[in-house]
Amino acid sequence: MSLQRSDVERIAQLARLAIAEEDVARYSEELSNILNFVQQMAEVETVGVVPMAHPLDAIQRMRPDQVTEVDGRALFQSIAPLAEEGLYLVPKVIE
Repeated sequence: MSLQRSDVERIAQLARLAIAEEDVARYSEELSNILNFVQQMAEVETVGVVPMAHPLDAIQRMRPDQVTEVDGRALFQSIAPLAEEGLYLVPKVIE
């Protein structure tokens, strides 16, 4: 598939891109190459090919779901300028 100058200008307008006049021919060629590659990919026979999420059959190591740190909220709030009922109080910034 070959894109014309008008096609590239229309695509640029739709994408709100400013393209210099001297670059339009280069963009036309590059976009045509991309579309040709997509066409090649569409012609590949994929019947019987199983879709995959990742090319490697890697599995995640699982660890036991257990608490590894102590609750330090009381300590942290004891040194906070203002705290009330487990919440930090901060100055109002939005009217």
